[in-house]
Amino acid sequence: MIKKKFGFVSISGRTNVGKSTLINSLLGKKIAITSRKPQTTRNRILGILTNKDSQIVLLDTPGFHTGYKRALNKYMNKLAAQCYEEVDLIIFVVDRYKWLQEEKNTLKRLKDINKPIILAINKIDRLENKNELLPIMKEIQEKHDFSAVIPISALRKSNLEDLLVAIKKDLSSEPFHFPEDSVTEFSENFFISEIIREKAINRLGDELPYRLNVGIEQIDKKKGLITIHANIVVESSSQKGIILGKQGSMIKAIGTSARKELESELRKKINLQLFVKVSKKWTNNINLMSKFGYGENL
Repeated sequence: MIKKKFGFVSISGRTNVGKSTLINSLLGKKIAITSRKPQTTRNRILGILTNKDSQIVLLDTPGFHTGYKRALNKYMNKLAAQCYEEVDLIIFVVDRYKWLQEEKNTLKRLKDINKPIILAINKIDRLENKNELLPIMKEIQEKHDFSAVIPISALRKSNLEDLLVAIKKDLSSEPFHFPEDSVTEFSENFFISEIIREKAINRLGDELPYRLNVGIEQIDKKKGLITIHANIVVESSSQKGIILGKQGSMIKAIGTSARKELESELRKKINLQLFVKVSKKWTNNINLMSKFGYGENL
């Protein structure tokens, strides 16, 4: 009889180091949105990776928001802290060249949690000379007694098997907690809203993405066609104008991009109807945040 292992694993690291890409590559399916913009992750994206001898539950943890006082930022900080308390193991993802102050701050927080930490040095596919890798690994290894140090490319799926072997070593022997065919705990509605939010975030300026939310109003399914009515929620009329764009050009571009990806992921024809609504200062209103699904940790 095969001895089974199980554990919750947090994916940690600063913006744009490839955390969501790593989760999607490990699962072979997109469940976490990707963006170069900071503070993209607002929920613990639960991905479940099961094989014959192990079940690994992956959490894409929101980063800590220092210097922000809005209720949404406080929610995300509490969510991150709660996530670290629950996990058995942490994968700390870093860029192969960049060890910045944010990495120092994150590692300090992770040390205080007192959980095994695997260091994943990402984006090694961008190294012009592979001989550069060894000194990079040696330098970073000196910063902490990591459970393992694994160079990877999340995008190219390089060395992910080595990473999985390292993860399994730190898992405990216990039965699986989820059905073996489970990939995520989130609903189709949530997945659709996140794809739309990703496309909006990636087309907008640096500030507006953190003032918007996406809500699914209605989904109708007929033979080979899914009709989706969704609202992009912002905090002011001026923000609404930015989302709409000149003669509706921006919302049309967001809708087209989201529709194409949804058709690819869901393998169905998609009729996507997007609307923009104003909900004043929702990111600092606990009642409105709860309505949008962000309030339980406040």
